[in-house]
Amino acid sequence: MFNKSRQELGRSRRWVIKIGSALITNDGRGLDTQAIATWVEQMAALHQEGRELLLVSSGAVAEGMRRLGWSDRPGALYELQAAAAVGQMGLVQAYESQFQRHGIRTAQVLLTHEDAADRQRYLNVRSTLRTLLRLGVVPVINENDTVAFDEIRFGDNDTLGALVANLVEAELYVILTDQQGMYDHDPRQFPDAHLLHEARAGDPALENMAGGAGGLGRGGMLTKVKAAAKAAGSGASTLLAWGRESRVLARIAQGEELGTLLRPNQNPVAARKQWLAVQLQVRGRVHLDAGAVRVLRMSGKSLLPVGVTAVEGRFSRGELVACVGPDGAEVGRGLVNYSAAEAVKIIGKPSEQIESLLGYVDEPELIHRDNLVVL
Repeated sequence: MFNKSRQELGRSRRWVIKIGSALITNDGRGLDTQAIATWVEQMAALHQEGRELLLVSSGAVAEGMRRLGWSDRPGALYELQAAAAVGQMGLVQAYESQFQRHGIRTAQVLLTHEDAADRQRYLNVRSTLRTLLRLGVVPVINENDTVAFDEIRFGDNDTLGALVANLVEAELYVILTDQQGMYDHDPRQFPDAHLLHEARAGDPALENMAGGAGGLGRGGMLTKVKAAAKAAGSGASTLLAWGRESRVLARIAQGEELGTLLRPNQNPVAARKQWLAVQLQVRGRVHLDAGAVRVLRMSGKSLLPVGVTAVEGRFSRGELVACVGPDGAEVGRGLVNYSAAEAVKIIGKPSEQIESLLGYVDEPELIHRDNLVVL
C-alpha cells in the first residue's frame, strides 16, 4: 500500500537513486572520488541483498567544466554540450571503477525527453532497463546533454530520475541532495526553518516552500518537489536526504527516519494504471477470444498473441490500443509491444513462434500486464 512504513520502503526491491552535481563534484571542485566510493560501497551492499538499483547521476557538465578549466557555467548551449561530452568520460570511469571493485557490472544509459515522450522509445528504454536489472547490472543514467537541445532536454536530473521511476515501476526514489531534506522555509534565508519529515507528493503547499536552484545544477528544491509528484504518478515514494550523511543509503534501507519522505496518494499498481490510462489516445483495437478475456479479468496476466483473433487500425509499437471481447465490449487498454502489421502476423500463435514469424522478438507478450489497464 502507499502508506508503507519507512522500514517497509527500506526493504523495497527496486530503487532509483539520484545524486546531484553539488554533491558528486564537491561543489564544483571536480569529482569527489572518495564520496563516490562511499556511495557505491553502500549500493553494492544493497545490491548483494537482492535490491535492483538504477543510478541517476548528475555531474557531467560540472566535471567537464573542471577538465576544461572553466570556472563559470557557460550560457551557450554548444559549450554546455561540449562540457558534458568531456565530463561524461570521467563520470562513467569513476562509477565503473568503483562498482568493479565489488564485482558489479554497470551500463551507461543516456536519455533525452524524446525517449520518454515517444511511445516506441518509451517501451524500448523500459525493456532495456528491465533487462539490465534482470542481468544484475546497475544502469548509470544521465541526460544526454551532448545531443539534447532546449526544447527536448529534461532540464534537470531530478525529473529524469522520476521518469525512470515511472519506466521501471520503482517503489522508492531516493534523491541525495546537499540539504537535510525539505524545509517549511529556505534554511539558507530562515535560520528557524523546520525540516519536514513527511508529506504528500503533489501537495501544492510544498512548491510554495521550495527554494531556488544552486549554481552548478539546473535543479533546486522546487524541481525535487515537482519530480516527487511525477514519481508518485506511478506509485513511487520519494525520499530527499543529505547525501553526505554517514551511511545514508544503508540507514534508509534500515528504515531510519532521515530526510523528507514524500508519499504518493495511491498504491503503485493503481497509480500506474491510472497514469497509463490518461497518457494517450486509442490508436487501434485488438479482438480477444473468450479465454483471453477471462485471463485478463480474473488472473491479471499479460495479453499473449495466442488469445487475439483480429486487429483493427494502424498503430505502432508503444501506442495505446483497446482490447475488445467477442461481444464487442471493451475489456481494457494497453501499450502494445508490436505494430499492427506485426501483430497481424503473430495473432493466434504461441509466443514461441514470434521470432520465426517476424525474424526477431521484442517481447513474448502483445501487451505486458504492467502496461495494461483492465476496465
